[in-house]
Amino acid sequence: MKQITSIQNPYIKSLVLLQEKAKARKQTGTFLIEGLREISLAIKGGYEIETVLFLPELVTENQINKLVNSKVEFIEINKEVYQKLAYRDTTEGILAIAKTKSMSLSDLKLSDNPLILVAEAPEKPGNIGALLRTADAANLDAVLIANPKSDLYNPNIVRSSVGCLFTNQIATGTTAEIIAFLQEKKISFYCATLQNSTSYHTQDFTTPTALVVGTEATGLTQDWRDAATQNIIIPMQGEIDSMNVSVAAAILIFEAKRQRGF
Repeated sequence: MKQITSIQNPYIKSLVLLQEKAKARKQTGTFLIEGLREISLAIKGGYEIETVLFLPELVTENQINKLVNSKVEFIEINKEVYQKLAYRDTTEGILAIAKTKSMSLSDLKLSDNPLILVAEAPEKPGNIGALLRTADAANLDAVLIANPKSDLYNPNIVRSSVGCLFTNQIATGTTAEIIAFLQEKKISFYCATLQNSTSYHTQDFTTPTALVVGTEATGLTQDWRDAATQNIIIPMQGEIDSMNVSVAAAILIFEAKRQRGF
């Protein structure tokens, strides 16, 4: 089995770039996953694992064999190399290099009565991760990211989603492309916005539905507000007029789930 014990190793340097640079991830079509649970969820989600790097004192070869197939390359590393590559403070002792997936709208496989979350231009990895966790909790058909600002394979997103990057169907596109997609599929979409809105709980989410949220700073663009089946609002009873985007999305999603009998 191959062993690497130097952080100056060219391969390790290339993996550091993979962690730090979206350009490197795009050029190679690969990204790093950290942790047994996350790797397991990625495999379950259909991601192809190319290589596994592990600390033998924390993870056994037998554990890895149960996780991945025999075509995967194993590399034994030491603590110094692991700490150079690992993104989290906790030491799980295992990393994997996986191939990225297409996030095209045309690849989505939707149910007959889909429930979808759309997020326009989310920027903060923590918010994106939280949205993906909520989508997984509700078992949504898909999460669509309009006008993405972040590379979804950013290690911050992988970490904050606790593996839910791999458990959701995700597609990206421009606002115009996603609006056209929803209209073509005859999916009603309800836009969370302050302008010209009605209370969210008065709407019927039991038919094919997309719930659309924008950024906390600027909200949704006019294109969404103009095209919406209905603009909706969560009644606010305090001093502020908005809440964290992932909290707002959760409220809307679980109202739809309630209407659908969970």
